[in-house]
Amino acid sequence: MSETATLEGQRPDDGHFAAGMTVLARGEEWLINEVSHTEHDGVRLVVTGTSPLVRDQAAIFFHRRDHLDIVEPLRAEDTLLLPDDSPGFRRSRLFIEALLRKTPVPQGELRLATAGTHLADDLLYQREPAQRALANLRPRLLIADAVGLGKTLEIGLLLSELIRRGRGDRILVVTPRHILEQFQHEMWTRFAIGMVRLDSTGFARMKRQLPVGRNPFDHYPRVIASIDTLKSAQYREQLRRVTWDAVVMDESHKLISKTALNNKLARVLAPTTHAFILASATPHNGDDESFNELISLIDPTAIVDPKQRATPAQLADIYVRRHKMSPNVAAQLGTEWAERAKPLFVDCPATDREEELLDELYSTWITPPPDRPAPIAGRGSRLFPVHLLKAFLSSPAALKDSITNRLKSIGGNPDRTRETEALHRLAGLAERVTDDDSAKLSALVNVLKNEIKVGPTSPARVVVFSERRATIDWLYRRLPTRLGFGPPPPATGGEQGVTGPVRVLHGSQSDDAQQRIVKDFALADTDVRVLLTSDIAAEGVNLHRQCHNLIHFDVPWSLITIEQRNGRIDRYGQKTSPQIRVLLHRSANPNHEADERVARVLTVKEDAAHRTLGESAALMGLRDEEAEATSIEQAFLDGRDIAELIPDEPTDETDIFMAGAWTDDGDDVADPGRDITSPEVDDVLQQPRLFGSTREFIEDALAETYPNPADSIGLAWLDPADYPETLTFELNRDGARLTDLQRRLKALPQSYLDQRRVLEQITVTFSTDLARQRLELARKHNSNKPKRRGQGTKEQQYAESGWPDISLLTDQHPVTEWLVDKVLARASAGTANARRLTARVIAAAVPNPVFLVNGRYSNRQGKPTVLAWLALHYRDGGLYVDDREFVRVLQDAEVNRDMRMSAVGDVSPLGALVPQVVQEARSEIARRRNAEEDKLMEPLIAYEQRLEHWRKATGARYEQLTLTGVRERAERRITNTAVAIKNLLDELTTDGEPTIRIVGVLVPQRSTQEV
Repeated sequence: MSETATLEGQRPDDGHFAAGMTVLARGEEWLINEVSHTEHDGVRLVVTGTSPLVRDQAAIFFHRRDHLDIVEPLRAEDTLLLPDDSPGFRRSRLFIEALLRKTPVPQGELRLATAGTHLADDLLYQREPAQRALANLRPRLLIADAVGLGKTLEIGLLLSELIRRGRGDRILVVTPRHILEQFQHEMWTRFAIGMVRLDSTGFARMKRQLPVGRNPFDHYPRVIASIDTLKSAQYREQLRRVTWDAVVMDESHKLISKTALNNKLARVLAPTTHAFILASATPHNGDDESFNELISLIDPTAIVDPKQRATPAQLADIYVRRHKMSPNVAAQLGTEWAERAKPLFVDCPATDREEELLDELYSTWITPPPDRPAPIAGRGSRLFPVHLLKAFLSSPAALKDSITNRLKSIGGNPDRTRETEALHRLAGLAERVTDDDSAKLSALVNVLKNEIKVGPTSPARVVVFSERRATIDWLYRRLPTRLGFGPPPPATGGEQGVTGPVRVLHGSQSDDAQQRIVKDFALADTDVRVLLTSDIAAEGVNLHRQCHNLIHFDVPWSLITIEQRNGRIDRYGQKTSPQIRVLLHRSANPNHEADERVARVLTVKEDAAHRTLGESAALMGLRDEEAEATSIEQAFLDGRDIAELIPDEPTDETDIFMAGAWTDDGDDVADPGRDITSPEVDDVLQQPRLFGSTREFIEDALAETYPNPADSIGLAWLDPADYPETLTFELNRDGARLTDLQRRLKALPQSYLDQRRVLEQITVTFSTDLARQRLELARKHNSNKPKRRGQGTKEQQYAESGWPDISLLTDQHPVTEWLVDKVLARASAGTANARRLTARVIAAAVPNPVFLVNGRYSNRQGKPTVLAWLALHYRDGGLYVDDREFVRVLQDAEVNRDMRMSAVGDVSPLGALVPQVVQEARSEIARRRNAEEDKLMEPLIAYEQRLEHWRKATGARYEQLTLTGVRERAERRITNTAVAIKNLLDELTTDGEPTIRIVGVLVPQRSTQEV
């Protein structure tokens, strides 16, 4: 049987398939693992064979109407009852547990099912984005938490919840390229969510492995890729042809411009996915129409007039914004986020030659005397002198670079002779400034060596930010020797600053170089000590794990950028008080104190806002770095006081809301910073489990699957003194190659597979403490290899890997999911070719037979809406539904690992009752559906009303357009949106007949004799 098959036919029960269901296709039995609906190919069923000919083989069926082939669910009424002869009725207990684990959480369940189960601190405020998203018609949300609160962890929790609901089989994550590996690492190590990374190396590998013409996004179920790669027309077109359960776009403020390729990519992806998650600490660029366009990708009906500023009421359900000082955040941080120290200002008194340069800059460009006109004039020229001044405040190299670029743009234009002469005169003065004449360079070296103690024998690390690439390159050439490290090492792959104690990070590097530098800086034992970076690292990069010192070599004239920079080390997980230093160029002439007038004021304002408001972006209300910088530059030229330009707190209502500081007295607007510590919000779903722990299930599942797992797969428990609750086993042992598990693990990060060799042997633990220790230990490993060429041996890669060697075995770990499917497949294969469902009969502490039944209603997407686990007692010739919780019934009947074998007697009389049991179960779940109908329909009806309001309001707005063509296009867009959402509402409505499955039968113990 091939890996993929296409089957078409009339859809039984109108296409209601569900994970865990056994179906008949082409004469063979299959267990459904995943169900999804495609736009053109019908129902997509990922299955595993259970009958002998196809045992353990994987296949994908596409089920459609009107074809000779049929995918047919086996009928519950035909269930065959069989005695369970396994030790302690283990097979039955495992089957029930596996079915409990496999069954998705139903659509209307808003409580979180996986909170507290991951390798991450369970903070209540980090649950809120998942809670907010799941409460929406579709899980679509803009997570706008301030820098450092853990948006990546919030995304991981939300994706985990979607997976548990059967909505996370296909995931696409889009990030800036320099944080691809960082994001991928967090998803796997924290949440056991493996993703294939499609960077330049990943795409090259894919082209070697896949047939020509194969869509890579169809092949890999969970993918992470950079926005820089995917925005190309080639990949946009491939993405247009696939669907996803969830799409995440990190740093989503880069999507705002409607004409940009990033925005085109977002508009391609938004219609192809059920869940659409955007994340950005600075989501609003000051342009209301652009921001509303972004919001419309999340929910097309949220905004009526895109030209009007969005109101808190419009954003309440799809926007989450908190900051460090939000009460419900501050109360939970504890010692996991050390308080930032007050910023330190380092005065850099100008040298004589720098004073000469300043005199020329001010007398010719900034404030020329009335009798000497400025070298430039005209529209757009007013701010160029400030550009030159800011270049000088960065470094002589940056000033020379700016002059060179300006002269190139002027060329030989005779109309700009005066400007050309002034630039040449300024360039001559700049050439006279040597390295020894640079006050900032001298001050930086002094701070690094004598205050932070950076050097060859010190582990101290520091991040140095500069706006100018020329400054970064200049510092890279000058610092290593001055700090005692010797000259910079040779270029790696043609790129400078990728290895050695002083590294460089900027936007022109390859994605491999960027990811390596970020990874090395996060590991304790690498040799990197100083990271020179442009503002590319100001967004999304975690630099706090081994570093708490940051230096602004130059200060951007934007509060937003300053805040983003500081957030690289001042964030959740920082255990040492972050120390920010600012180099200020000082002049003997008080009229030349630009750094004092601007840089100091901006730093103080950002620091004060950070401590009181939790963010500074709302102060000016512009919400765009360039807009802030332009406003401050104009104010500087006008001689205004910058401290008066920037208020101490926001005053506009929308700015307050966008900052996460909104407090609302009404009932119609959700507060983005509301108290989430209340019991109502902090309500976690306790999932039904028969086994006492995941460990018990794993142990019994391995014993059932492999009679002697120590011999067959090399299973061994490690020394509990050093490795508590930790086991290891082989995947390639002769005669027992675990190809089905290997196939699952191949979806994990390639570098993890290569370095940890988990396709050969895997080690997992149930101990959260040990898993955390191994993760921290991995961060201390040296992934830098300066003493050798190439990638090193397998042994060296293993020893130096930044991936932990032991992973936490959670419910969503691939090993757990593999064993769940293994147990279900073995149960289905118990009567190969019988073409009937089976249920095992076991003897338990019950006075009369008890039929254990699972029933569910689904929507048209095949996802459960009403779910019931029933215990039906047969006594006095009738069936009675037990009111107790399903698991409680089993516990009271002493169905557990301590059960002893007992005869079950003749099961044929019970088999005669099966049709009656199924009918009673149908009636009971129908009753429950009726009881829950109002609750299930309430959000659908509310959204339908909202859709109608949006349609009328938007339609009325476009009726006023005089251009017929524009009005008709707008009306078509409104109609298409309304139709698409109405179709979605229909798909989410409970539909069809319930699916019933008898999962087991309990009978009274007839004998104490062990069998």
